[in-house]
Amino acid sequence: MERAEGRTCGRATRSGSPCKVRLHGADLACSRHASEQDRTLAEAYQRGWNEGFQAASRSSEGLQNMRAERLERRVADLERQLDEASRYYEYGGDQVVEVGRYAYRWPGLGRLEVGDRVLLPENWISQMKHGPGPVEGVVTKLGATYRGELSVIIGRAPGAG
Repeated sequence: MERAEGRTCGRATRSGSPCKVRLHGADLACSRHASEQDRTLAEAYQRGWNEGFQAASRSSEGLQNMRAERLERRVADLERQLDEASRYYEYGGDQVVEVGRYAYRWPGLGRLEVGDRVLLPENWISQMKHGPGPVEGVVTKLGATYRGELSVIIGRAPGAG
């Protein structure tokens, strides 16, 4: 069934000339000239067209979701590769670790491991949040990618191995 714009009814009027009422969508004839069968057929066609459009939309949405997930995995993989390429583990003979989101130097004896509890130096934020004195933290990663000045870990937390 054609869906071209500018279609007209074309059915014979009382005068015998073709009806010039414009048709829209799946209509086969204007409301004056359409039979019950014409209306039923147009409704069925429109329903089928809508169902096909919705199915195509769902399929396209699924494809876009798959594509987005694949890109997210690729970005995560590239970020991991970049992290590995730029991560350093020692600075000036000291071990470098991350505690939370921040990088620190460990000049002490023995190597720190992920999960070790350490004492971090006081800074203005820790003083506001926890009061004066060192703050306890947990090593979350070995090495760092941060390239700025690193604070020095004071020591292992009491009771830590």
